[in-house]
Amino acid sequence: QVQLVESGGGLVQPGASLRLSCAASGSLDDTYLRGWYRQVPGKQREMVALITSGGSTNYAASVKGRFTVSRDNVKKMVYLQMNNLNPADPAVYYCKARHPATLRDHWGQGTQVTVSS
Repeated sequence: QVQLVESGGGLVQPGASLRLSCAASGSLDDTYLRGWYRQVPGKQREMVALITSGGSTNYAASVKGRFTVSRDNVKKMVYLQMNNLNPADPAVYYCKARHPATLRDHWGQGTQVTVSS
């Protein structure tokens, strides 16, 4: 079993920064693809950032240049540094881990990010 727990969400003003963290436990190892998604009410969950076991990254166009995903394989952590947050960014942010062979996805419970002046 794999368990994921996000933290670091909150309420910030436009232009501010937040750093989300995702702690993993269980059978997850450093071969898993890790990433962040976000969802607002009434919309589909969308990919924000992905990072492979080798450190290659992929970002949604809307966050490229502002968000940075990173991982610490020893600690089984993945992070999302979010800079210059704007009114399009509020959502529940979810951490995901994908098994490299079965492609099974594991999700955290989500953390709320709110941007408001």
